[in-house]
Amino acid sequence: MRKLSGIFLVAGGGGGGGGGGTPARHDVPAAPAPLAVAEPLTTMSDSPVNTPTPTPGKSATPSKSAAPESAPKVETAELDRLMPSGTASAVVFDRQSGATTASVRAERGYTSASLVKLLIALAVLDGGGPTASVQKMLSRSDDELASRFWSAYGGPAIVTRWATKLGLTGTRPPADPGRWGDTRITARDVVRIYQYLLEHAPGAIMAALRDATERGSDGFRQYFGIPDAAGGRPWAVKQGWSCCRPTRVLHTSGVVGDGDRYIVVVLSEHPASVDYAAGSKRVTAIVTALLG
Repeated sequence: MRKLSGIFLVAGGGGGGGGGGTPARHDVPAAPAPLAVAEPLTTMSDSPVNTPTPTPGKSATPSKSAAPESAPKVETAELDRLMPSGTASAVVFDRQSGATTASVRAERGYTSASLVKLLIALAVLDGGGPTASVQKMLSRSDDELASRFWSAYGGPAIVTRWATKLGLTGTRPPADPGRWGDTRITARDVVRIYQYLLEHAPGAIMAALRDATERGSDGFRQYFGIPDAAGGRPWAVKQGWSCCRPTRVLHTSGVVGDGDRYIVVVLSEHPASVDYAAGSKRVTAIVTALLG
């Protein structure tokens, strides 16, 4: 499994932003310490897409024993303990049971950083664009490619069109039309995007997320969060990072487990004084708590 980052920035790569600027310096995060948490958590009752039990994908090779019977639940207080400064939101959707097992601040808005590349990819492939370049944009989180596609396939209209099509209630295009990384998203909406990707979108998109490179095109290590916390389970991810307008943003999103059982989304904002290494460890700790 691998993943990548980008070049056209909101002052941060691979979750960068699209409107020009210079890449922020990225510190390489240290490996996180394992963490076990099993607190009750609020749930999200309405699921936007009917998701039947999935069939294993190409990369879902570990035995079924590698995935837990169910994800543990984590309360808001536990999430806040893992984020001593800043704010995080988290949603876990179990595709096997059709239930949301964790939902903390699911409707809070964040700048998307590179997560908007999922919508850009949908727009490009729907418009007959180059599949190989789309996959490179996703797996390496390439900001230069994202910026080219953003300009060629409608810019902010990409966000409004796909938000309407997918029923994304908290997703908005950026105030500055050229800064795609400033698109507004919520954790709940990102789960809906993955439900669509898994059930309806071209398989090339999920294939690229399974091939996410350890370092993005800007050199940033993007295996924080889901990859570092997966514990041997199969995964596929799209990550995001940027700084500092005015906060440092670190997002991890994707699927974990045999048959892409769990959709996991953690969005986070950190004070600019919290470097990428520390922020990455926080996000990894949160995903570890969510997965158990």
